[in-house]
Amino acid sequence: MRDLIKASQEKMTAAVLYGERDVRIEQIPVPQVGTGEVLVRVKAALTCGTDLKVYRQGYHARMIVPPAVFGHELSGVVEEVGKGTNGFKPGMRVVTANSAPCNRCFFCERGEANLCEDLLFLNGAYAEYIKIPERIVSQNLLVLPDNVSFQQAAIVEPLACVLRGIEETGIRKGDTVVVVGTGPVGLMFVQAIHNLGARVIAVGNQSSSLSVAEQMGADAVLDSGRCNVVEQVRSMTHKRYGADVVIEAVGTTETWQLVMGMVRRGGTINLFGGCPSGTHISLDTNLIHYSEITIKASFHHTPRHIRKSLDAIRRGDLRTQELITGEERLTSLCSVLERLLKRNGDLKVAIIP
Repeated sequence: MRDLIKASQEKMTAAVLYGERDVRIEQIPVPQVGTGEVLVRVKAALTCGTDLKVYRQGYHARMIVPPAVFGHELSGVVEEVGKGTNGFKPGMRVVTANSAPCNRCFFCERGEANLCEDLLFLNGAYAEYIKIPERIVSQNLLVLPDNVSFQQAAIVEPLACVLRGIEETGIRKGDTVVVVGTGPVGLMFVQAIHNLGARVIAVGNQSSSLSVAEQMGADAVLDSGRCNVVEQVRSMTHKRYGADVVIEAVGTTETWQLVMGMVRRGGTINLFGGCPSGTHISLDTNLIHYSEITIKASFHHTPRHIRKSLDAIRRGDLRTQELITGEERLTSLCSVLERLLKRNGDLKVAIIP
């Protein structure tokens, strides 16, 4: 095991968030591991819509407060293990989730670990090394199957959120489901719902991502910039009733409002995309009540869904190659984030330390 005194003197390259659109590539100390902790050498970190939001606004009240090492979707190789750490040893290929629940609070005891009052978040994927806290090691650090690459594995966390969202929404074989938003998360929804045997209509505003949605299994795609999507959705359903389920995977008040017109009586809307803090929408109370529309939201994941996600990737249920559209060195992260803010057509970019 590496001598801890020596480790404290070593430096690594890392991307540190300081504020709004202010990420700096710096040399910082390699983290020292304590009891139950694991040091992972990062092999792949993926850009994410949440990271873009954090980069744009300079913080995330629950996930990261600057200055802090940035990023949360990663996989790598165990470099060092702390005392009392069982099940891991140097050289193991692993993937980690970005959080772990306390398993003791009101919500955890009721099976709602994603709402844990003391949910421990992990950031630091955009670096050469990352220290995994004991609580995450014990619940959400997983050894990779031989047939799963580092880049594929780094998709585990967002896919876990998607799989939980589908589970919570109660989508069934034969349902007509509209997915609004064709970013990486929307595309994961498209493929996972298609795999269930449901009919999928994908709504987006970029021809390139709509083309990927078709490859992922969408039965129809609609360009929101070229047509009245509410009218088109209804015209594609039985007697123009509307969709059985609508998934909003964008996270704007405009799209939250838009999806209200796409669902049938007795249908379900999942407002999966998180809107900016402090924003509000108006609702047609008459429509919701007399049409018995269920409106719900899904946030984050649980340890069970992290395992379910890795197993789905192992089986080849997700076409990961379509989601990762580029590869860049860690030193190019800032320019990558700026390009993604301009909606340049990339989905996820693999950042390689």
